[in-house]
Amino acid sequence: MNKSREPYLLTPGPLTTSLTTKQAMLRDWGSWDSDFNDLTSDICQRLLQAAHAEDHCVCVPLQGSGTYAVEATLATLIPRAGKALVLMNGAYGQRMAKILHYLGRPCVTLDMGDYLPPPPNRVDEILAGDSAITHVAVVHCETSSGILNPVEEIAEVVARRGRRLLIDAMSAFGALPCDARGLPCDAVVASANKCFEGVPGFGFALIRREVLERCAGNAHSLSLDLYDQWTYMARTGQWRFTPPTHVVAAFAQALTEHEAEGGVAGRLARYTANRDLLVAGMRAMGFHTLLADRWLSPIIVTFHSPSDSRFDFSTFYRLIKDQGFIIYPGKLTAVESFRIGCIGQLFAEQMRGVLAAVRTALDAMGIADGAPRPEDLNPVEF
Repeated sequence: MNKSREPYLLTPGPLTTSLTTKQAMLRDWGSWDSDFNDLTSDICQRLLQAAHAEDHCVCVPLQGSGTYAVEATLATLIPRAGKALVLMNGAYGQRMAKILHYLGRPCVTLDMGDYLPPPPNRVDEILAGDSAITHVAVVHCETSSGILNPVEEIAEVVARRGRRLLIDAMSAFGALPCDARGLPCDAVVASANKCFEGVPGFGFALIRREVLERCAGNAHSLSLDLYDQWTYMARTGQWRFTPPTHVVAAFAQALTEHEAEGGVAGRLARYTANRDLLVAGMRAMGFHTLLADRWLSPIIVTFHSPSDSRFDFSTFYRLIKDQGFIIYPGKLTAVESFRIGCIGQLFAEQMRGVLAAVRTALDAMGIADGAPRPEDLNPVEF
């Protein structure tokens, strides 16, 4: 590994950021100062513009990780007498169901396992059979496996049934198209340290104004009350509690770089090229992707672990890290796997670099190729 630089993060976030984004954190800001309030307001407006949502939505930032923002959105928008249907095919859908359990909100689930997206027709059947369901929650890109869920088709079903849709777009917004003008949903939730390539420290929700206006008193927590956060910020221009000032400043710079790259379309093009180069190179070494090509996201790709008895992920990880690249462990229960991300300040050079590091690691472990056990290969026909 070249010790003169930090390792590249091929993960779903936190991720490798630009030097200029890091440098934006060198200034101290007064959290109640008008300059910082203007910075916050500008960020919110630019996020709304990225989703074409400025006419009918508001942006509510919230201190903490992306999960804080997801919990706050569920708690604020789903009334205590409501009931949610959670669509699951990985850890983050499961996490939403767990949050709702903690919140005491009634919840049913549609669990598709590790391989498949939730079929819109099955969502339709569940909604038709349970009139008590008021909200549907779905993850846009489920990074447990890297699967892309069909949010547009699901949104159409939910709207036709007269229910409300909440989208966890944590690992999608900023790189995958999200046009609020044609996507019927009440909220899109994301965070600073994903496809906009900022650093961790806050999340945000884009929420339909008319919906949020009716949400006073829903939240279980003062800190996670997005209605209170929104009304306070609208009245004062300030965050209710101490904001992550340096993180906000870094995000403003990251947004500028996102726009300079061509916005969502430009970022999607680079991430897609990263994925295609990665997948082709890994397959050339015998590795298999967990998912069929049609479900592969440009965010992160899950690969089956090699069948060779000498393969040990901890050793594999260390050997790759020693060459300057950090990958991600698997998060599945059915098969052994690992993940390699495509997002952040990564380009063709870094993708070729991690492929070379994988080959070197296999050679060091005495493993000829990445072929998995045949019985672990996905039996599902797409």
